Amino acid sequence: MSLITAGVVGGMIALGGSYMMTPNHSTTNPTKNEFALQTNNRVNAKVGSAVTAPFDFTFPARKATPVVVHIKAAESEQLAKQRRQKERGNDPFFDFFGGNPFGGGIRQGSGSGVIISGDGYIVTNNHVVEYADEVEVTLYDNRQFKAKVIGTDKTTDMAVLKIEATDLPTMNYADSDLAEIGQWVLAVGNPFDLTSTVTAGIISAKGRDINIIEGNTSIEAFIQTDAAVNPGNSGGALVNDKGELLGINTAIATQTGSFSGYSFAIPINIVRKIVDDIIEYGSYQRAFLGIEINDMSGDLAEELGLKITKGVFVKNVMDGGAAQYAGMLPNDIITKVGTKKIDTVSELQEVIGRSKIGETVRVTVSRKGKEKQIPVILKRG
Repeated sequence: MSLITAGVVGGMIALGGSYMMTPNHSTTNPTKNEFALQTNNRVNAKVGSAVTAPFDFTFPARKATPVVVHIKAAESEQLAKQRRQKERGNDPFFDFFGGNPFGGGIRQGSGSGVIISGDGYIVTNNHVVEYADEVEVTLYDNRQFKAKVIGTDKTTDMAVLKIEATDLPTMNYADSDLAEIGQWVLAVGNPFDLTSTVTAGIISAKGRDINIIEGNTSIEAFIQTDAAVNPGNSGGALVNDKGELLGINTAIATQTGSFSGYSFAIPINIVRKIVDDIIEYGSYQRAFLGIEINDMSGDLAEELGLKITKGVFVKNVMDGGAAQYAGMLPNDIITKVGTKKIDTVSELQEVIGRSKIGETVRVTVSRKGKEKQIPVILKRG
C-alpha cells in the first residue's frame, strides 16, 4: 500500500508540474502585449467573434459605399474636333506628320465622386472631368444618370456635378482640423473601374504639399494616408471611423502610376467652402491676405537671429492687399490664424482659403521676437 500511495502522489505531482509548464498556465506574469492579447481574446469570446483586427471597419464602410459614385467622363466628337483644330493652329508639325502624332482621338477616363446632397449634387476632382462634356454617373445601386458640370476650380482640383435625382444617400461631414496622425481612415472609390472598393490605412501626415496642382495660387494642404489609392479613386471619399466624410481622395505618390505607399486627400473643411461657392456663385470665391511667403526653417531663423523655426515668413506685403491695410510687415512670422497653429505655408493657405471675402481673421505674428495679434479683413485676390 505504501508503494501504491507513493506512486499515486508522485504521478499527481508530475502531472501538476506538466500542467503548470504549459504556455497558457505559466506562473510568470504575462507581458503587456500578452495581457492585451488575452484580454482581446476574452472579449471576442464573449461576443462570439474571432476578430483580431485593431478596428472593425464594417460600420464606416456601410455608411460610405452607397454615397460614393462611379464617374465616366469623355469628350464628345464635336469637342474633340475643336481641340484638334486648336492643336493644328498651335502645332507647326501637325500637317507634316499628317495630324497630331501623339494622339488626337477622343479623350475619356473614369473616376469617383461623393454625393453631398439628396437632390443630386456630387463633388469630385477637376482632373476627372476637366476635358469632358459628356459625364455619366453610376450610383451604388447601379442606376445611371447624365451629369452636368456645375463648376470647377483648378487651383484646388475640385469640381461639382449635378444629376437629376432625389432622396439620395449622404454622409455627415467630419471636422478635418480635428483629424490626428495615426487615426484610422477608409478610402472608398472605384480604382481601375472596380466599383465600390474600400481600403484602410492611417493618417500619416497633415498639411502636405506635394506640388501636384499647377499654378502659383494652388492650394495643397493634403491629408496624407497609407490607404491604398489607385487611378479611378480620384474624387472618392476619405472616411473616418464614424463614417463621416473627412476628405476627397485626389492623388498618389508614385513612380509607377499605381499605389506605392502614400495617398493624398483634400481636407473636407476647405472642400465645403469651395463646393458651397461653386453651387451658389458658379465659381470658388477665394480670399487672400496679399503677402509673399516662405516656410520658416532653421537656417532662416539663424539668419534672422530668431528662435522660431516653424511658421510662415512674410517676405513681402503687396500694395493694396488685406495684410498691408491691417498693418502686417515684411519679416513678420505668422504663427496662428485664430486659434489654429500655423507651421507651414500649406496650412496657412488652407485656413485662409476656406475663409470668406470680407471676413475678419485674427493673425498672430512674431515681430522682432514679440508676439502681436493683427485683425485682417480678407479681400479678393
